[in-house]
Order: sequence, then C-alpha cells, then structure tokens
Amino acid sequence: MRTYVLWGDVLELRRTALLIAGAAALGLIAGTCTGYLVQADREPTKLPSLSQPTLPQARGEEPEPLSAARDRRVKTDGDLRKLLLKKPAGAQDADWLPGDGWMDLAAYADTYEKPDRKFGDLIGEEFRRAAVTGWESGTTTVEIRLIQFRQQEALAAAGSVDNSQHWADAEGANESWTLPGTGNGMAYVYTEPEREAGYLPVYSAEAHAWRGDIAMEMWVYGAEPISKKTIMDLAKRQMERL
Repeated sequence: MRTYVLWGDVLELRRTALLIAGAAALGLIAGTCTGYLVQADREPTKLPSLSQPTLPQARGEEPEPLSAARDRRVKTDGDLRKLLLKKPAGAQDADWLPGDGWMDLAAYADTYEKPDRKFGDLIGEEFRRAAVTGWESGTTTVEIRLIQFRQQEALAAAGSVDNSQHWADAEGANESWTLPGTGNGMAYVYTEPEREAGYLPVYSAEAHAWRGDIAMEMWVYGAEPISKKTIMDLAKRQMERL
C-alpha cells in the first residue's frame, strides 16, 4: 500500500511538470508570433545611400607631365639600343657585333653553353628583347648587353642578374665590388688569365646589375689585367643611362 501511494505521487508530479512545460512552450510561440506581427506592421528601415558625397576638387593648374628624360618608362619602352654606352672615340666596332644591335631570343640563348635549355628558361622568364654593343680599342674588347623582360609574373631581371653573379663566383673571380647606386649590382675581376695553346693569355672582368625590367651584362677582355677602375667606371656609366 505504501509503494502504491508513492508511485501515484510521482505520476502526479510528472503531469504537473508536463503542464508547466507545455504552457511555457505555448508562451514562447505566442511571444514569437506577436513579435513577427509587430515587426510586420512597422515601416521598413531605409538603407543608407550607396553613392558617396561629391568631394570638392582642388583648383589650380594641373602638373606638367614628366618629360621623356625624367619618365623612365618612356626611355625603357623606346629604342633600347639608345640606352647602351656609346663607342669611345677611336674605338672600332667589334667584328662579332650584330649589324642592327639587336639579339633575338635564339641568338641570346646561343651565347650559353646549353642553348636549348636556356631557350626554354627564357620563355618562362618572359624574355622581351635584348640590345647589344661592343668595341675594340687596342688590345681591349668590351661587350655590353641589355636584356629586357616583360615581368608580368616575376622579377625576371633580378633573377637573371642573380644567376650571372652566381656563375661569376663559381668561375673563380678573384676580386669583386658592389656597384654604387645599383642595390646588389656587382663587378668582378679575374687576375688569372685564361690560357690556350697558340694564343696570348686573356684577362677578363665583368659586371652584372639590374634596374626595373632590364638586366645589364658587361664583359671586358684584354691582353693585360683589367683594373677595378676600368670595369667600375664602365658599369656605373652604363647603369646611369637606365
């Protein structure tokens, strides 16, 4: 009898709890519906205008456009050959120099030990064009190249110079100096000449630097050691033209 009475109490408590929970749920639903109805009766809130207020413009004369001498883009998009150093008075054109001063993709790739591989690399590097000059003065020969890249995907001019500098170090350049005003531009001198049976020893120096989308390559060869002053002066004057 005692067990039955307790179980009945439990059932009664459960019924009460269910009634309370049901009432709370109905209250929540009713409140939500009321909120929707109230919101539906309200005027929609206006959004701010997407247009911006008109700003006053500065008055006065417009600045003059940059001249071709000051606008570097005008220079580099023009005739690249005009940016090369001029042949010194009394010097002779090098016999290997192309008649028009241009090197196409195939001709430039052919200056490397593995032309086929370099040809593919240059396509990936977005090679645009190359201009070259050179001269002979006494026993000294100078060659200068300007290699221009499109640079839509990467800084290929800087990468080209990095590779050239790597090879100069690997080939055993004895002395090197930073080119002032060129960032990481370098000049190299080989104090030991290249020797080949039947030929006079050949001394050499080279310089590599870049500015914008143009890589500069320079070599100087001679029967006598090439001085630091010679290669540094030539390289600095060439970079000043870019």
